[in-house]
Amino acid sequence: MFDHILALYGINQQSSSIQPFGDGLINHTWKIATAGANFILQKVNSDVFKTPEEIDENLLLLKQFLSKYHPDYLFVAPVRSSSGLSLIHDASGYFRLFPFIEGSAAVNVVTKKEEAYEAAKQFGKFSRLLADFEASKLNITIPDFHNLALRYTQFEYACAQAEPERLQAARESIDFITAHRDIVETYKQLVKDPNIHLRVIHHDTKISNILFDANQEGLCVIDLDTVMPGYFISDVGDMMRTYLSAASEEETDLSKVSVRKDFFDAIRQGYMEEMDSVLSEAEKEYFNYSGEFIIYMQAIRFLTDFLQKDIYYGAKYPDHNINRAKNQIALLKGYLAIKTEVNNEQL
Repeated sequence: MFDHILALYGINQQSSSIQPFGDGLINHTWKIATAGANFILQKVNSDVFKTPEEIDENLLLLKQFLSKYHPDYLFVAPVRSSSGLSLIHDASGYFRLFPFIEGSAAVNVVTKKEEAYEAAKQFGKFSRLLADFEASKLNITIPDFHNLALRYTQFEYACAQAEPERLQAARESIDFITAHRDIVETYKQLVKDPNIHLRVIHHDTKISNILFDANQEGLCVIDLDTVMPGYFISDVGDMMRTYLSAASEEETDLSKVSVRKDFFDAIRQGYMEEMDSVLSEAEKEYFNYSGEFIIYMQAIRFLTDFLQKDIYYGAKYPDHNINRAKNQIALLKGYLAIKTEVNNEQL
């Protein structure tokens, strides 16, 4: 199946073991085991990433910077083929090969606050090491990915165009989202503030994008396709959204959706140990806002998709996306309560 691709890296498919790897939803990934070394082969999803060449350019720029200024950092960059290419394009798609980091492991679900701490520390370290890199040099791999103002406009349009029965089914959720539009207004203020800086941001801080060593300590960040200019609230907020509750976004029993404050504290501790000296005082004031920003935006995206007949995420059953939206709204309610508690503690 991959004879022609692997041959470009000097790998003989007939003497190699090829197995599907990981549970990523975007790219297709395989582990390639050879007599000499192990690798990760990925086929880039060009429906999501319209210009994979721009991702490749980003990775090269980051590798060059880190190799020069932080050579000890474990940056998992693509392997170059015999012709010097780190991205292979043929009739079947775009492919790249990565070294497999021996002795490493990934975690799919955060079950311990120590995991949240280690992940936050690694994502913070990644941005800290790249603090002097000019973020504007990076390509935008997914335009407007975390543009909350645009997401809200799309939500309003979906409400105006939705069929009556979907509007009725979503009424309570719509009312909650509109009642909390102040979250959008805060975002608009943030992006206009000259003291809030564009930085090199990962934008997809789920726990599986951290490699851990045998001692369960973080090694590095991986899955760098969404690395692009952004605001620190994207990374912190995404960790809040995906680490704080023991229940996933698919949970329909909303009584199971709750916020673990000790996990919040772990995220803050890990991230700020790396980024405290880098963030401006204005940025630090938005740290707690990060969680509501991302959770609110994801609730909007699920709700918008439901109102538009599930054209983006798709649906495994009729109410899939409205249930996801309700899940995120429940998480946001819990987060806002914790945020108030944390703010009072910091007074």
